[in-house]
Amino acid sequence: MLGKFITFEGGEGTGKSTQVRALAERLAGHGLDHLVTREPGGTPAAEAIRDLLLSGRAARFGAEGEAYLFAAARADHVDAVIAPALGAGRWVICDRFIDSTRVYQADAGETLLRRLEAAAIGEHVPDLTIILDLPAELGVERAAHRGRSAPPDRFERDALGIHARRRAAFLAIAEAEPERCAVVDADASAEEVAGRVYGVVEARLLTAGGTP
Repeated sequence: MLGKFITFEGGEGTGKSTQVRALAERLAGHGLDHLVTREPGGTPAAEAIRDLLLSGRAARFGAEGEAYLFAAARADHVDAVIAPALGAGRWVICDRFIDSTRVYQADAGETLLRRLEAAAIGEHVPDLTIILDLPAELGVERAAHRGRSAPPDRFERDALGIHARRRAAFLAIAEAEPERCAVVDADASAEEVAGRVYGVVEARLLTAGGTP
């Protein structure tokens, strides 16, 4: 039996990493074997590309160049980590995936992004994508005040108007693909949001025949 593939998406400061951990703990409590990973990253090669992208050193290549780098990292990640885990019946929870590329590298053009996406992921489309939603100004404020050991990355440094457009783009994806995506209001405590997230997972994947 194949595992389930869940991705978390959203703008800066929406709490993706926190909610990934919370969901992993809930799944473990139900005895579900799972793997937590992230993008860009997940393999040594993809982590190296992550450093290149988030440091801003790849920004000079523009959105198209960044899109190619994300696709290369994703292809390695899917082939080496995600596909084998799903094939072994494990649930995979990924912090960012295809929708972040669609949103953050939108200037590369939809045609190119869709071609790169298809080449990178093949048949491994997420079973469920949780889009954590916050007003852009609140997300940016949260990101600025969370504990960190490194300065803001290349995307976190963008202007508020860009963050607002990204929020709108994530919501547009959710509206266009409601069978895959679920928007969760992230303007609450981490515990409340975790409850909302698990409610979606339970309704869509567990009670829908997802329990091994």
